[in-house]
Amino acid sequence: VSGENFDQSPLRRTFKSKVLAHYPQNIEWNPFDQDAVNMLCMPKGLSFRTQADNRDPQLHSFIITREDGSRTYGFVLTFYEEVTSKQICTAMQTLYQMHNAEQYSSVCASSSCSMDSLASSIDEGDATSLAKLQRYNSYDISRDTLYVSKCICLITPLPFMQACKKFLIQLYKAVTSQQPPPLPLESYIHNILYEVPLPPPGRSLKFYGVYEPIICQRPGPNELPLSDYPLREVFELLGLENLVQVFTCVLLEMQILLYSQ
Repeated sequence: VSGENFDQSPLRRTFKSKVLAHYPQNIEWNPFDQDAVNMLCMPKGLSFRTQADNRDPQLHSFIITREDGSRTYGFVLTFYEEVTSKQICTAMQTLYQMHNAEQYSSVCASSSCSMDSLASSIDEGDATSLAKLQRYNSYDISRDTLYVSKCICLITPLPFMQACKKFLIQLYKAVTSQQPPPLPLESYIHNILYEVPLPPPGRSLKFYGVYEPIICQRPGPNELPLSDYPLREVFELLGLENLVQVFTCVLLEMQILLYSQ
């Protein structure tokens, strides 16, 4: 467990994550920084869910900027897979028993009552809130299915966001599908790493993912730099007025800091 959020229920806490595997082991021009990639793939840490929680896959991106100013771009798909380890499920149940005991004690203390007279002394509001807490914020190993977050990440020299997003989604479908894909998963990964070249400047490239073809385009030398991020999301996140203000600040060469969770 990370050293924070102990007041929250175990399913709302964050846990320490780690890189399970990466391939290739290292590239001379792009050395693999395990700590940085681990932190940027799961900035909030490992998280658990049950069948009652939303477990839709989420996609985000990051940039690693080195001392010489060179950049590499990461594209991450986070999804939840079922926990098959009985040991982890049992540990989660134990964490909940400890958490519920602490909540039980704190509600009792706030009501100035002894453990034996809890039922008679606790007021109706506290009883209702405790019941809701235990019903909606609980884990029962015999009744619930436990899921844990997992990431697949693609690190590239250029920000081909849409192409990477499509490839990761197709790879995720292949991983979770009951029907295996036409070829082993390793062959698709080998293909995109070693057989799909960067498109020349000013050209488009079409390559095959797991299920469908994917197209990426690289601007020419006289065109604007590659910006594959959807502009619509910027408007949705910042709003029109804020975006106009940011654009004005850019034109006035002011320093801009965007702060986000």
